[in-house]
Amino acid sequence: MLTAKNNLAPVRAKVAELVAKSLIENEFSDINSVFESLVAQYGEDKRMKAMLKGQILAAMGFLAQEVDMTKSLEDFGKEALRREKALRAGLSVTKEACNACKSKSYEVTPMCQGCVARPCEANCAKKAITVNGKAFIDEEKCIKCGLCAGYCPYGAIHKFVVPCEDACPVNAISKDADGREQIDIEKCVSCGKCLQSCPFGAVVYNSQMVDVLSAIKNPDKKVVAMVAPAILGQFGNDLGKVIAAYKALGFDEVIEVAYGAEYTSKNESAEFVERMEEGAPFMTTSCCPAYVKTAKVHVPEIEKFVSHTGSPMFYTAEIAKKRFPNAVTVFVGPCLAKRIEAESNPNVDYVLVFADVDAMFKAKGVDINALDASAFADEASTQSRRYALSGGVAAAVANLLDGKAEYRPFAINGLSKDSVKALKKYALKGLDDGCNMLEVMSCEGGCIAGPGCLSQPKKAAVILEKYAAEGKNQKECEIH
Repeated sequence: MLTAKNNLAPVRAKVAELVAKSLIENEFSDINSVFESLVAQYGEDKRMKAMLKGQILAAMGFLAQEVDMTKSLEDFGKEALRREKALRAGLSVTKEACNACKSKSYEVTPMCQGCVARPCEANCAKKAITVNGKAFIDEEKCIKCGLCAGYCPYGAIHKFVVPCEDACPVNAISKDADGREQIDIEKCVSCGKCLQSCPFGAVVYNSQMVDVLSAIKNPDKKVVAMVAPAILGQFGNDLGKVIAAYKALGFDEVIEVAYGAEYTSKNESAEFVERMEEGAPFMTTSCCPAYVKTAKVHVPEIEKFVSHTGSPMFYTAEIAKKRFPNAVTVFVGPCLAKRIEAESNPNVDYVLVFADVDAMFKAKGVDINALDASAFADEASTQSRRYALSGGVAAAVANLLDGKAEYRPFAINGLSKDSVKALKKYALKGLDDGCNMLEVMSCEGGCIAGPGCLSQPKKAAVILEKYAAEGKNQKECEIH
């Protein structure tokens, strides 16, 4: 995947900011001018213009694969303002912006020395390699196993991949008849790895930013932000000022989702004890919606082992609706897959990622550092704040077991093609080394590395650990 620092990231951020600003100030009446200014800034070639239009449509809430790209942006703006609920969440490809990358292949580079040993030729089971001065690969015979590249002592055989296809753990993205990528939404688990891997900006997610801003602008609506613990480090180090910034943006209340994690830990630990008493070989966590859909759609044999306990978002939304019955609830976090989870939860109205909120801050001119600090009404424990880190969920559950069941946790730190294969093995043969609790996080490092994050994961993790350490032990929380 691309590193967080790249030249595409600021383009995507600028597009989102200008779309938000166009809505706030002009209700999209100037959106065509916004597009023209972006083209003037970033380039007028056909693919760049298509990418910019695709990014604008995504920021407005549309899926590029499901709309008529020839329609004017002004018409899309009117349509966005008319809708009463967000469109189905998903990821899509702006076809005209797709590079139609060459399919996975192995190619011999000029580094080939035409050596005598020729391990590439000797180890190719399909006899796809011949050597005449340098190695040559017969594409019709090659099965893309990669043995030749692995055996070459000079590293002269290079593996070419399609970045988005290579990153997808469930093979939900593939080429259409024209060689451009398309996403099967039914297979897609919304992990966002394709979005993080495409260097052409062709892969987009349809934001719910417009829907949330419209709710905030409505004086008759109370809007509640439920912020995930991965917020630490995304908007600076002073969380109190960040909470104040959310209120300056127009949110009436800001709730810490880590507080909802207290209920997840309590219920999941009780469920674990119950399952072990019933003789289950193991249980898996259920907090990561990308993993939950992976289990349901791609590894159905492991679904029976997935915990039935609700996620922190589930319990936080329940709390929010009880306190503010008619409020619009908005989950804000690092995760695109939370939008899938929200679609089946009537207590969650919208989902934003941190990148969406960053665009809203900039569009509205919110200066975080100039604000007086605010605070959460309910403060979460150290263990619950660590949910955003790989291993955090398993550790929180362990802390509440009190010896009621033997506990041997194991973690899958990031979904990949290999880890999906491992899940299938675990479903049939059990976990490795006699473990009985499996924590699965789609993002390597945990939610702190989600596709909607703004900061480098390692840097944000340090800030989060410091904040978590300031909390009380979860056993001291009133619900335990």
